[in-house]
Amino acid sequence: MAPRILLARHGQTQWSLSGKHTGRTDVPLLEEGRRGAGLLGERLHRAPFDGLPGVEVRTSPLVRARETCELAGFGDRAENWDTLMEWDYGAYEGMTPAEIQAARPGWLIWRDGVPGGESLAEVTARADEVVGWARSADRDVLVFAHGHILRSIGARWLGLPLDFAARVRLNPTSLSVLGWAYGEPAIETWNDLGHMAA
Repeated sequence: MAPRILLARHGQTQWSLSGKHTGRTDVPLLEEGRRGAGLLGERLHRAPFDGLPGVEVRTSPLVRARETCELAGFGDRAENWDTLMEWDYGAYEGMTPAEIQAARPGWLIWRDGVPGGESLAEVTARADEVVGWARSADRDVLVFAHGHILRSIGARWLGLPLDFAARVRLNPTSLSVLGWAYGEPAIETWNDLGHMAA
């Protein structure tokens, strides 16, 4: 069996709702985020996933991801992994894109990076570590993490440079599946929010 990686973005927080860059600040889930995490869990415990028996689960240790994992019903199977933490935004932590653009017109994180935080190369290396781990054995993996790092993992799964991630959105409490097509890395589903319609 060719291994797949299932990506679960954490539920809604006050900062994600307002568009603030939330890197290492430990912001809790809103009630909407908690509800979404439960709905995601219900989906993953129904067909075709059926609770993902045999899946290896890892989560970012930040509370918004860890709580999403727990509310989805995978907390007892999950291992905290610092590699899944969100991008360290440095001086841009807590700022909205509009605020950053006002100070630095034309800025794009995927091209320009952030002052005082993680470099593009460092984020790429972390994403590559996750991809390497996911492909290391004949089993699926499930990760609970954050928007920018999950988008980075998606780009690197496909063998593309980090800036490809600028072209794929990822909403809170979304589910994405990275797998294979004709022996090549492929996106099976991306930013799927079908469970949120429940």
